[in-house]
Amino acid sequence: MSDEMKDLEGLDAEKQQKVKELMAKEAKTVRTPEGFWKIVTSAIGAFLVLFYFYAAGISTVGTQYHLGVYVLITYVLVFLRYPAGTARVRVGLNIVMGVFIACTVAIWLFYDNVEAFHAHMMGIDDLWADEGFLRAVVRSPVLWWLALAAVALGMGVWVVDRAMLKRWGRNPTLSDVLYALTASAVVLYWMTQFEALNYRAGAETELDSLISIVGVIVSMEVCRRVLGWSMTLIGAGMLAFAYFGPYLPEILAHRGFGVQRLANALFLTTNGVFGVMAGVLATYVILFIFFGAFLHKSGAGRFFIDLPLAAAGHTTGGPAKVAVMASALFGSVSGSAIANTVSTGAFTIPLMKRAGFKPHVAGAIEPAASIGGMFLPPIMGAGGFLMAELTGMPYTYIMGISVGPALLYFFSVFCMIHFEAKKQGLKGIDDPDFPHWKIVLKRGWYYSLPLIIITVMMIMGRSPGYAAFWATISCIVISWVNKETRMGIPEIWDAIQTGARNTLIVGATVGVIGIIVGTISLSGMGLKFSDLIITLAGGNLLAAVFLIALASLVLGMGVPVTAAYLIVAVLAVPPLGVLGVSAIGAHMIVYWFSQDSNITPPVCVAAYAGAAIAGSDPWKTGWTSFKFAKLLYVMPLLFAFTPAILFDGTPMQIFMSFLSATMGTLAFSALTMGYLIRRTSIVEWIIFAVATLLLYWPTLVSDLLGLALVAVVIVMQKAKNKRAAALQVA
Repeated sequence: MSDEMKDLEGLDAEKQQKVKELMAKEAKTVRTPEGFWKIVTSAIGAFLVLFYFYAAGISTVGTQYHLGVYVLITYVLVFLRYPAGTARVRVGLNIVMGVFIACTVAIWLFYDNVEAFHAHMMGIDDLWADEGFLRAVVRSPVLWWLALAAVALGMGVWVVDRAMLKRWGRNPTLSDVLYALTASAVVLYWMTQFEALNYRAGAETELDSLISIVGVIVSMEVCRRVLGWSMTLIGAGMLAFAYFGPYLPEILAHRGFGVQRLANALFLTTNGVFGVMAGVLATYVILFIFFGAFLHKSGAGRFFIDLPLAAAGHTTGGPAKVAVMASALFGSVSGSAIANTVSTGAFTIPLMKRAGFKPHVAGAIEPAASIGGMFLPPIMGAGGFLMAELTGMPYTYIMGISVGPALLYFFSVFCMIHFEAKKQGLKGIDDPDFPHWKIVLKRGWYYSLPLIIITVMMIMGRSPGYAAFWATISCIVISWVNKETRMGIPEIWDAIQTGARNTLIVGATVGVIGIIVGTISLSGMGLKFSDLIITLAGGNLLAAVFLIALASLVLGMGVPVTAAYLIVAVLAVPPLGVLGVSAIGAHMIVYWFSQDSNITPPVCVAAYAGAAIAGSDPWKTGWTSFKFAKLLYVMPLLFAFTPAILFDGTPMQIFMSFLSATMGTLAFSALTMGYLIRRTSIVEWIIFAVATLLLYWPTLVSDLLGLALVAVVIVMQKAKNKRAAALQVA
């Protein structure tokens, strides 16, 4: 059972099932192998964790091993742990595998070498181009034999698969094993030929081309098994875009690339499958995923809930404020808004409902708070590391400029909760048995040491991977302070397996993201998209930011948020730069927008997870979550128009920017909830909206005018309260 599922044990069976179904949609149903295959998958997963801890904390390894081992093990584990899908899909996959086997056997038995087979196939391709498909098939009997052999082999594998599924339903089938072996072969070829491939770049051999074609197909299938068809079809669409470039409309047209050239560029070079995404995941992200697994196992998760509960549980709307604080602590480590929602929400959402929050509001607050963890250092999910890689700036700098905006986001949700609780007349938790926060802190302060170690080591100039290595070791040490949480060999093994499993969901994106980004680079689509954004926006920065927000939302419906950030960053950062936004500001805009699909309908997977736990209507919960998370759309505007919020300016500009942003966020929260001292009328709301805009603009004059308008609203509402009190007395 995964840690997320263990966190759900306090819920009733129906809600547990809803959350499990939702998470199964987000990440396809995973096998739990038995017997021999359990030993194999566990050993492979353990090797992954230990290898990268060794590379991070003890000795570095060559680029080909650093990238190759990660891709190799990820692909193999996906094929062994994730089923192929429906019977129809399995038939298609088995025939594809039949093609691989038939071609391999043909090369081995009927051709002198790979070059002869390749030359024969290229001749058929030329005939196809000159005389059409039917004539090529008629005049090339070898195609008939290969097709017949592929179908026969594929159906044979399919028959064996059916028998294995009936007998050993939890274990991999024959086709899964064959695909795992194929993935191993192509990735090992890349690893062993790494230097030679660099030397002959642009003059690849026939074997290189065949290997790269198989590698691209395997990468697409890995993505489909874990993330479904949406992202896979986007990758396929990008391949079609690269191939049919000359036939596209003028605004999208390019020279086009043949199958071999395209596959070579996407699989053999470090601009595709083994590109920036693989580099960042292998260097940073998986180490922090491992760290999160060890931290959770050490017992720190309970402390991250108990401390906020003791600090804010008794205040107005206390349980909801606990959700914000717990999500900030847990989310900065988990790297996943959905995992954050499930882990903390299993406790906080029922608590909110008992305190009087409506189910859809309770289910909405948790995901709205949870996405804030993606903005809060020290970890920020995978996006922060990608940003450091893409901008060339130290990760410590990314951390430094992210703290302020992240705290403003949590402040916004916190204030909205307060105003919502006041509006509904809700109180905090009145339980005399709750310990004081000082007692909780004194009892469990040491659980914060791993986060302190990570932060301090990175500030000292150590690499994030090295910091994660020692922070993970510290998790084992602190677990021994409390007898109930001590990590022995079984617990460490369980944390290793959990960490290895948790990497597969993000790791499955490596191939297709590499294909998408590599195709954009190869075709020059980045420049075309930049021109398109600038043209549609008419040179207006506000319009450009709006278009990028829309593009990010639409893309986020089909791909994970980290993938959405990387793709949109490649396309949208250049036009923002042309319109005067700094590189780091442009990346922050795209990164914040990339999180919107977690809480913005119609997708909003994190909000649906909250709805499943709360037992509320998913659609209503999604829109309510969107309301509580609205600062997600305000901060990118501040990044664009007030760069001092990212420490780009004089000390006075930075101070004024944060002062204005804080006052503006407070006003914006009251504006969003329609409540300040009492419910706002339409006239008061309009005045308040103008005040919010003025407060967000970082000048002394605008701030004073904004505060004056807020004072007007306060006076109006106090006068209404007095009149209402007088009428009650009368």
